[in-house]
Amino acid sequence: MVPLLLVVAAAVALTVDCPLAHWCVEKNCPRLFGRLFGVCEPFGNGLGVLVIVLTVYVLDPRRRGAVWRLLAMSLGAGLAADAVKMVIARVRPHDFSFQGSVQDTFGRWLPFIGAGSGGQSFPSAHTATAVGLAVALSALYPRGHRLFAALAVLVACQRIEVGAHFLSDALCGAAVGWIVARACLDIEWLAARFERLERRYEGHFEWAAESAVAVENDRSSLAAAEEESRPPAA
Repeated sequence: MVPLLLVVAAAVALTVDCPLAHWCVEKNCPRLFGRLFGVCEPFGNGLGVLVIVLTVYVLDPRRRGAVWRLLAMSLGAGLAADAVKMVIARVRPHDFSFQGSVQDTFGRWLPFIGAGSGGQSFPSAHTATAVGLAVALSALYPRGHRLFAALAVLVACQRIEVGAHFLSDALCGAAVGWIVARACLDIEWLAARFERLERRYEGHFEWAAESAVAVENDRSSLAAAEEESRPPAA
């Protein structure tokens, strides 16, 4: 349902794509908003995803097994969006003259890499990555779902504000991100594989925790025995 709504919204957004993109390319967006969007951009790029996943791995040992699903849901969404770029060519706003209509922003079908970066506007891979990561983190840490969703929206705004994408590109990128992320959670055979990895890491963590407790108990018992064996003070 969510991807369908996003695609419908993208179709409606075609009516304002050019005016909005032109406004952004002309640097009319308030500088404060531009800075805010820029700060949030790493939430939608590969390096930022790796830093976040590494943070989860270090700070939340019980969920270390989930990092593989986090990577699949976020980077997988970005790669899926990149695959769509190979099928549909669309010029980026900062490379468009704005002399034609929104139809003129689209190029030929199946350009593969021939269109170059300037012809790979549709859809937004940054937004797809951000949405995939937001869904993944929300599944892992439900209390933060509003924060993660807000970060994904701000990433989409950043891509529009810098003239890298039209509004409809961002909305379709969000749809791609949602589809890939939900697939990792809802497709039974795929979810089962991730769950096996997660259980393996959880079992390892529990074994390590139990070993640490046992070592600590042994140390306490040894210290108590030494204390008891000491001769009484004269």
